[in-house]
Amino acid sequence: MSVIKHKEQRVGIYIDAQNLYHSGKNLYHSKVNFGVIVKDALEGRKLVRAVAYVIATESGEESGFFDALTKMGIETKVKDLQIFSSGAKKADWDVGLAIDAVKLSPKLDTVILITGDGDFVPLVEYLQMNQGCQVEVVSFGKSTSAKLIEAADHFTDLDQNSGKYILRSGRK
Repeated sequence: MSVIKHKEQRVGIYIDAQNLYHSGKNLYHSKVNFGVIVKDALEGRKLVRAVAYVIATESGEESGFFDALTKMGIETKVKDLQIFSSGAKKADWDVGLAIDAVKLSPKLDTVILITGDGDFVPLVEYLQMNQGCQVEVVSFGKSTSAKLIEAADHFTDLDQNSGKYILRSGRK
């Protein structure tokens, strides 16, 4: 499907950091270059807000990553990893990301979801039908829900140029 992109479009970018992190790790055994992904997804349009939804572990080893996102101009929303008495772990930002996208959508022309999670299909449909937003999805196609790709107005498959979007050893 063809979408309209022009420099005056107001864009909100919502990053499911865990989803992209695990895709990069599982598909390419590497970390993801969030800065390049955001820059390419924006395509020179007017950024209203970029938010990454991240999980903090007990060790705090990810704090450098959070700082790097902030230096790139990406706001971070942090939730602690939940560890249950059974040993099960839960880290999920889906509802928070969806609510934030809905709340800001009246001020946006385009919403970019950087995730491959099919749970966001109802959000895509709501933003399109109720808010009149163009919704773009950016993710690694090999790990992206087919239903999410189908629902989006535009899909950017990071697998098509994966070398640009993953970090090789020694690069940050």
